[in-house]
Amino acid sequence: MKLIVRDSKQQTSLWVAEYIVDRINAFKPSKDRPFVLGLPTGSSPELVYANLVKSYKAGRVSFQHVVTFNMDEYVGISTSHPQSYHSFMFKHLFQHVDIPPSQIHIPSLENYQRYDDMIAKYGGIELFLCGVGSDGHIAFNEPGSSLSSKTRIKTLTKETIVANARFFDGNIEAVPKSAVTVGVKTVMDAREVVLIADGRGKAEAVRQALEGSVSHMWTVTALQMHPKFVMAVDEAATEELRVKTVKYFKDIEREQGTPKAKL
Repeated sequence: MKLIVRDSKQQTSLWVAEYIVDRINAFKPSKDRPFVLGLPTGSSPELVYANLVKSYKAGRVSFQHVVTFNMDEYVGISTSHPQSYHSFMFKHLFQHVDIPPSQIHIPSLENYQRYDDMIAKYGGIELFLCGVGSDGHIAFNEPGSSLSSKTRIKTLTKETIVANARFFDGNIEAVPKSAVTVGVKTVMDAREVVLIADGRGKAEAVRQALEGSVSHMWTVTALQMHPKFVMAVDEAATEELRVKTVKYFKDIEREQGTPKAKL
């Protein structure tokens, strides 16, 4: 496990975007050997995507041979709905880069039962970018979700619905009550997981992820068992961590440098 701490969300997002660019370029993807990238939605990755678009437009990275699998999608709203995760991804990333539409995958009621098989056909996910909810959920694997779960339909908790109401003009009733989501095991099966978190609202989830016991009540804690897990956070998100925990990881980065994009 690695913890990367930066002063602000902007700096954390830039670090994550640069890391993804380095990983894609180091992989040297081709038509027959694409780089398979797992992607989240929500407020945490928005600046990451903005920085990826800048890198693409600057000619520093291509998505021509990148295959993507998104984490989740609401049930009950159309893909054209402005708050669907389909719309989110095209607005913030896909329509701005050179990824072929046939290489974009988003879970749905039509494909969720074979979603993990679709991932396996590409040889698995190389890097899964994640966010985390304030209650420690990854994707829509709410507290109590099985740590061995795969892609399925999940009922959303009231906390998640309330948190997501900000995307629906504050109208809780407008927020879908269920979603299709990859499972915890789907994420764990990726060869690398990078999680981004920012703000005091995520501080307890960050504490659980680093210092808590592995528990289905905080599904993010499963990532402690991943062989290649990197968490990138801003200073505000470290406020619940013990001082020696933050100091340890900062010392490690100073001594070893930031994680490199290795195959």
